[in-house]
Amino acid sequence: MTVPVDEQVAILMRGTEYGDRQTRQNMEIELRARLKEGRPLRVYCGYDPTKPDLHVGHTITMRKLRQFQELGHDVTFLIGTYTSLIGDPSDKNKLRPILTPAQVEANAQTYAEQAFKILDRAATHVRYNADWLSKLTFADLIQIGSNFTLQQFLQRENFAKRFDVGDPIFLHETFYALMQAYDAVALDTDVQVGGTDQLWNIIVAGRKLQEVYGQRPQIGIITAILPGTDGVVKMSKSTGNHIGIFDPPHEMYGKVMSIPDEAMWLYYDLVTRFPVEEISRLKAAVTEGHMHPMDAKKRLAWEITEIYHSPNDAAAAAERFATVFQQRELPEDMPSLKLDGTGSIVDIMVQAQLVASKSEARRLIEQGGVKLDGERVDSVAFEVPDRAGILQVGRRKFVRLVTE
Repeated sequence: MTVPVDEQVAILMRGTEYGDRQTRQNMEIELRARLKEGRPLRVYCGYDPTKPDLHVGHTITMRKLRQFQELGHDVTFLIGTYTSLIGDPSDKNKLRPILTPAQVEANAQTYAEQAFKILDRAATHVRYNADWLSKLTFADLIQIGSNFTLQQFLQRENFAKRFDVGDPIFLHETFYALMQAYDAVALDTDVQVGGTDQLWNIIVAGRKLQEVYGQRPQIGIITAILPGTDGVVKMSKSTGNHIGIFDPPHEMYGKVMSIPDEAMWLYYDLVTRFPVEEISRLKAAVTEGHMHPMDAKKRLAWEITEIYHSPNDAAAAAERFATVFQQRELPEDMPSLKLDGTGSIVDIMVQAQLVASKSEARRLIEQGGVKLDGERVDSVAFEVPDRAGILQVGRRKFVRLVTE
């Protein structure tokens, strides 16, 4: 049975954020008019494989795509194999490093499989924007660029900040918005979904270029941005405040439990399956003192872990969290590492895969985040003695050091 237009609008506009009331109102009016045509809308969102793993922050737009799927619309999951070669400057105040085609291809290999944790595999088109962007000629780029002014780009907050302090803005960074706008043209899309950092690319550049090519301008469904586990900065693997959707259950659960209390309601709103009424009830219970914030956060951690793993995994992660962090006991299933004489604490942390690099190991030591047998390691030059012990990094990672 077809869902009434007003109900579809209410579902699809939930959780959107445009920065001003008029833009939101315009997009809602256009969405309602397009839905009244009674056909499946062409909807897409693009994801640049600048890193090999997706995180929970990426799933906000995926959940919006899933809503479109459940309402019977035509959804494309676009992998930015060509836009990744530049890197989106929208949320950056400095130049992003340029990736090689080989790096992009390697990162893109598992993107669709990760997305199917949220999206309906059978109802999802997977496309790659290298299929059309790589075929554009220099003359094509000149033609596309002629529709925009430098002043328009300099009005963007991230470019304006760099311009004001004299930091360089490289010409190729302006190409990203043009390439993303051309994606909308190539897909002849009705709707593009994206975070608030994509608002200019979608609402200004994408709509403008579609009109140039004789298409109706797309509707922008702009979603809020999820802060990372620090509760402040946008979730990002590069800043280390991310929750990867392929993180092990106990690590995912522990990361959710580490977010500040004031940030957890945004997580409830953006990345859980709870209806609005249930979230409001939980929030009221905490506000009125009927529920401890820790209990609400446990429910959130269970929900997120169950989404990406299973109910059994969520239960095991909750039990482990209670054992390790609330009862201050060590996990029974920690991995072991055989010592071969004394060794550098930095080298052992890398060898035990407790950190990704020596620089990360040194940083954690300097921040007081490393313990041996419960005692803090104060020096990056510390030599681990040749004896059994428990090495702990942060609050969630343990390894049992053994000599035999």
